[in-house]
Amino acid sequence: MLMTANEQAPADAPGGMNSEQSASLYRLMTWLSPSFPVGAFSYSSGIEWAVEAGDITNAAALRDWLGAMLSDGSGFCDAVFLAQAHRAASAQGDAPLRGIAELAAAFVPSRERQLETSTQGRAFIEIARSAWPCEGLDGLIAACGGDTVYPVAVGIVSAAHGVPLAPALQAFLHAVVANWIFAGARLVPLGQTDSQRILASLEADVAATAGRALTASLDDLGSATFRADLAGLRHETQYTRLFRS
Repeated sequence: MLMTANEQAPADAPGGMNSEQSASLYRLMTWLSPSFPVGAFSYSSGIEWAVEAGDITNAAALRDWLGAMLSDGSGFCDAVFLAQAHRAASAQGDAPLRGIAELAAAFVPSRERQLETSTQGRAFIEIARSAWPCEGLDGLIAACGGDTVYPVAVGIVSAAHGVPLAPALQAFLHAVVANWIFAGARLVPLGQTDSQRILASLEADVAATAGRALTASLDDLGSATFRADLAGLRHETQYTRLFRS
């Protein structure tokens, strides 16, 4: 049976969590799981070109590349947009939400990255809205205007369902990093154990980036991952490609 955001989860939720915490955890684990059909597996965020160019040749190089993208590049910027969208949606502020959505869409540095984040954002909203109908979500989507990029989509859906911002940020960044590692593992290539070691080594970076995003404003947006941005641009003309970005 479907349950809207206004309905209660069972009062005797297991593990010492109350009903709201249990529902939030369940939804985050579903929405940001690799099995949630937003098509993330078909994008590499420029990692494919970085492997082709010889910038990423082994597990250590991939870990360093992803650490920079997370802390100083698109990972941090997307986390800020998610946090700002979540707060604006929670406050029912249509004008601020539209401005955040438009800035997030304009902040993407390449055509393929624009395709990546807008396609995932659209799929995330459509599937979440269909499987988890929620009062007020349609209004938030309309307030964004046009296509809604992935971090903004996660922010407004989480807010509409009453999912707290901090765990939503952590889950989002974990999903993004896990998908980057999946791409790198196919391209380098790497084994499953090395992939999990990289994911484990980035745990503190994910927590730190989420913490920074929680206290950041839109004025704090910015990145310094020029090589990663170039990789995203050059992938568009790469001769042989497995991924769409």
